[in-house]
Amino acid sequence: MATALVDLYGSGSEQFDQIILPEGYSPSDAEEFMCVEQRAYFLQKLRDWKESIVEESRATMAQLQVDSLREPDIADRASSETDWSIELRTRDRQRKLISKIDAAVRRLYDGEYGYCEVTGEPISLARLEARPIATMTLEAQEKHERIERVSRDD
Repeated sequence: MATALVDLYGSGSEQFDQIILPEGYSPSDAEEFMCVEQRAYFLQKLRDWKESIVEESRATMAQLQVDSLREPDIADRASSETDWSIELRTRDRQRKLISKIDAAVRRLYDGEYGYCEVTGEPISLARLEARPIATMTLEAQEKHERIERVSRDD
């Protein structure tokens, strides 16, 4: 499928990563699905998302270095350790999210972004807007989750 999509997009007559989108651009169903403007839009959206996660991680690391656990009271120390444990678990989830964002960017460059990895059908723009790292259509995702639930219950 990837080669067909690369052929469809061409080998670079208009590179989507070089396009400057108009202020307030939003993908619409009136456009050709995954045209260069839509690809540029989602690339920027993914890059911005990743940058915000990285910035939050930097802030967390800086805060960890500043706030050493020096509370004299044992209850205060336990509370601080719990707070940092939750914060570090959140950062770990975000680290995993960064790898999914990177995979979505790779799919953009490969011409596979926006297409369901199960059915090959286009993923709705509304779904991609809400979850830019989506790899399946809503229907395929629901079916996948039902199968996962059944096999987990066994």
